[in-house]
Amino acid sequence: MKIHHLNCGTMRPWATPAGLVCHVLLVETPNGLVLVDTGFGLRDIADPAARFGPARFYVRPVFDEAEAAIAQIRRLGFDPHDVRHVVLTHFDADHTGGLSDFPWARVHLTAAENAAAVHPTGVVERGRYLSSHRVHRPSIVEHTPARSETWRGFPGAEELTEIAPGIVLISLPGHSRGHAAVAVDAGDHWVFHVGDAFYHPGQIDGTGKVPTALTTMERFIAHDWNRVKANHQRLSELWQQPDSGLLLVNAHDPSLLQLARKRG
Repeated sequence: MKIHHLNCGTMRPWATPAGLVCHVLLVETPNGLVLVDTGFGLRDIADPAARFGPARFYVRPVFDEAEAAIAQIRRLGFDPHDVRHVVLTHFDADHTGGLSDFPWARVHLTAAENAAAVHPTGVVERGRYLSSHRVHRPSIVEHTPARSETWRGFPGAEELTEIAPGIVLISLPGHSRGHAAVAVDAGDHWVFHVGDAFYHPGQIDGTGKVPTALTTMERFIAHDWNRVKANHQRLSELWQQPDSGLLLVNAHDPSLLQLARKRG
């Protein structure tokens, strides 16, 4: 499958010189196009307060219409209606803003994440899951990756064969209640998109050099901090495996986006 690596939302948090991106995968499959996350959408630009909430004052999103997934898909020469499926790592606003631009698409996520988004508990969940991202009534498909199935040592994996062989949803909770990673077979390698399981390469490459603004934000919004730390450790082990045939990316680091584009 051919994979396009898109930035669907630039953000400029305080004290983060390189800024952040919304790294979205556009996957060409035999059955149409698939998005992994959506970044920001056209409705976000029209109403940032309702669509992003107070967090916009911290991460300072740019909201550029040209970065919206639907705009980039058109520039690549595709028909947006060919986007049949969207696979979400989780339901935070910077991952779901573009859902309303593809109301015909089926939206896949873990059952745990959908339950959290529909019935949030606690201050953090009530703040992170915005009802404005569901007003278009998306067609939700819940998945419960079985712990008995594994992918590269990660328990809880489900191949989404109803979309296309070679797209795997992997349970990776911690950042949010039902957070997941998505692996896509690109032929000569796999792209492993781990969403917000980590924010910056310094958290997994052994350097430990991470802007404090990012670690503060990560700790504040984490559903389960112990699991977040465990995910960092497991991903660090994966990062250090030579010749793994795996391209590890996350949702927001611009350097990993650039590496992915060079590899692609």
